[in-house]
Amino acid sequence: MDHRIHQIPSQQALQFPITAKSKTSDQGLSFKSILKEQQELKVSKHASDRLQERNIHLNDTQWKIINEKVTEARAKGVTDSLVVMNNTALLVSAKNNTVVTAMSLDEASNRIFTNINGTILIND
Repeated sequence: MDHRIHQIPSQQALQFPITAKSKTSDQGLSFKSILKEQQELKVSKHASDRLQERNIHLNDTQWKIINEKVTEARAKGVTDSLVVMNNTALLVSAKNNTVVTAMSLDEASNRIFTNINGTILIND
């Protein structure tokens, strides 16, 4: 066997920089905040524009209910859903947890909705 093969000392062969570890409680808080952020329903720019243009206003309670129902739908395998409320229809990507577009129920009554695999009816 050739003596030149093992010339690097084993201590220096795999040296990784030592990084300071943060406290576990800090990691837990950041994980919780990230998890909460991922679970909250986001509104796309397009949907936000449509909500403003069409003068549609949803209060915090309504958003909370929508968020809960979309979470339930996602658990049942729904990826894209139509959320119908008393005066509003929302197209929501349950997979991405994002409101894609919004319209009043009057506008929605004359439309055909495609590429959805679930409907959520909310009586608010």
